Amino acid sequence: MIADPFVQLRLLDLQAVDTALAQLAHRRRNLPELAVIADCDQRAAGVRSQLVDAETTLADLAADQRRMEADVDTVRSRARKDQQRMAASGVPAKEISSLEHEVASLARRQGTLEDELLELMETRETAESEVADLKGRLEAVAGERAIAATARDEVFEELDDAEKKRHADRDRLVGTLPSDLVALYDRVRESSGGVGAAMLRQRRCEGCRLELAGSELSEVRAAKPDQVLRCENCRRILVRSHESGL
Repeated sequence: MIADPFVQLRLLDLQAVDTALAQLAHRRRNLPELAVIADCDQRAAGVRSQLVDAETTLADLAADQRRMEADVDTVRSRARKDQQRMAASGVPAKEISSLEHEVASLARRQGTLEDELLELMETRETAESEVADLKGRLEAVAGERAIAATARDEVFEELDDAEKKRHADRDRLVGTLPSDLVALYDRVRESSGGVGAAMLRQRRCEGCRLELAGSELSEVRAAKPDQVLRCENCRRILVRSHESGL
C-alpha cells in the first residue's frame, strides 16, 4: 500500500485518539464507585435476607403472643364465672368445693400462662430490636450506595463529554485519511490489542518494543517514503519519522 509520508504520520494522531478512547473506556469500566456499588448491592442482599427471616420470626412471635393472650383471657373469664357462681345463693356445698378446686387450678394455669407470656414478650422485644437494627443497616447501605451512584454518574457525565470530543476528533482525522489506509489500520488495531499504528523510533517499533535488526532493518531503509510498512514482529503499521534512526 502507498500513502504520503505526512498522511502516514497522521495515523499516529489517530492512534493517539483511539488510545485516549480506550483509556476512557477502561476508566469507565473500572471506576472505584462501581466496586462500592457492587459491594453495597451484595451487602444489601444479605441484610434483606436476614431481615426477611427476622420479620418472619417477629410475625410468628406476635401470633404466638396473641394466641397466648387469648388463652389468658379465656382462663380469667372462666375463673370469673366460677367465682360469680360461688358467690351466688343456693349453690350446693359440694359444687362450691368443686368450683374452689377449679378456681385454684385456673389460677395456677393463669400464672403459668402469664409467665410464659412475659417471656414471650421479652423475646418479641429482642426480635423487634433486631428488625430495627437490620432496617437501619439496610438504610445505611442504601445511603452509601446512593453517594457512590451520584459520584459515578458525575464521572460518567465527564467521560461522556470527553468521549464525545474524542469521537469528533477521530471523525475529523478519518476524513483526512485514505479509506483503504484507515481500513487497514482498523483491522490491525482490532487484532493487536487496540494499537494499529506505531512509530519507528531509533530503529525500535513502539508497538512491540522490539528493535529492528538485520534484513528487516535493511528492508525498512530501502523502502520508499510513501510505502506503508508493517512491523515483522507485531504486524502493526510502522510509521517512519525523523526519529526513526535510519
